[in-house]
Amino acid sequence: MRERVVPSAAEQLKTIASGAADIVPEDALVRKLESGRTLTIKLGVDPTAPDLHLGHAVPLRKLRQFQDLGHQVVLIIGDFTALIGDPSGRSTTRPALTPEQVEANATTYIEQAYKVLDPERTVMRRNSEWLAPLGFADILRLTSQFTVARIMERDDFQKRYREGVGISLHELLYPMAQAYDSVAISSDVELGGTDQLFNLLAGRELMEKMGLEPQVCLTLPLLEGTDGVQKMSKSYGNYIGLTDAPDDMFGKVMSIPDALMVKYYRLCTSLPVADVDAIERGLAGGALHPNETKRRLAREIVALYHDAGASVAAEDAFDRVFKRHEAPEDVPDAWVEAAETVYLPGTLKEAGLAATASEARRLIDGGAVRIDGEPVTLPAGVYEVAWGHIDGRVLQAGKRRFARIHAREG
Repeated sequence: MRERVVPSAAEQLKTIASGAADIVPEDALVRKLESGRTLTIKLGVDPTAPDLHLGHAVPLRKLRQFQDLGHQVVLIIGDFTALIGDPSGRSTTRPALTPEQVEANATTYIEQAYKVLDPERTVMRRNSEWLAPLGFADILRLTSQFTVARIMERDDFQKRYREGVGISLHELLYPMAQAYDSVAISSDVELGGTDQLFNLLAGRELMEKMGLEPQVCLTLPLLEGTDGVQKMSKSYGNYIGLTDAPDDMFGKVMSIPDALMVKYYRLCTSLPVADVDAIERGLAGGALHPNETKRRLAREIVALYHDAGASVAAEDAFDRVFKRHEAPEDVPDAWVEAAETVYLPGTLKEAGLAATASEARRLIDGGAVRIDGEPVTLPAGVYEVAWGHIDGRVLQAGKRRFARIHAREG
């Protein structure tokens, strides 16, 4: 078996820095890499929701890069800190979760995290291991390492204080609890989003005060969703889930703005940094066509969370609908009220293809409704069609909503 070649510190730094927002301090990371030892890389996650999307996977992807460079990854499931609730970026106190909710979320989180991480090179810990046994005297010793002024430097705390919004005392303890995680595992590098920098720096500070080599803080940018504006979130409806079906995942990636492609390549794929750099140059110089480049991006992402065969099939399904204007293979059936002549907006609503009749009218007026792939064209203000024109046919509203129409019996 050929011996594994360990990249130089400079080569490792180039990979690690690609897509990162901040490395604090970078010279300390260089020294750690130059030491040649296996570093302990930490990511702490509070299982506050069961389903992960590509935004959640951004730090997991960076962890995988560290794994591929030969370092040890420790994924800390914050089953204890989740009972507090991370106040980062919050304008109000987070609602408390029950231990049962935390455990259920943690189980699905771990399953989805292993879609990215190598299980054999991942150490999974729960911070209840070291936080739950702490007594009141231990808490007092830990809190003595931080000042109120230091904790109140957080932007979100300052904003809430100025606006007279309550800050619960237990929220002030959250950065200390996360910092103690770093002490417990002697972390070399901790990852987090840009909104986590304060918490990461608190860990660095506590490690130094407790006589340990302080960790390096590496932050990653928040990933915009398919709308290209808001951060990816289920609440905004702009997310791409790790458990999305291949066809849905491919179509959602194809819907992102062109300007986000390079960011998605850097943060959401496993392509080498040099390849992503070449893609960025190709797009900037006009050597690469945006549509073909986005198709490759969609294939890469689908293959990561499914397989290469699924990515090819998803691209074909995408072309069937959006290029050849054909219906998907698994169109759901819809049974609706039938008459000699039907009011098409009402039929669209009844079939679940539009939330309201007014939305359906807007779709028809905008040319976004098709019957068996053919655009519906009606005189202005006319929305009635013959039943025979839609019976047994595929009705499409917008890009992704389809239903095969049948008459409801009785």
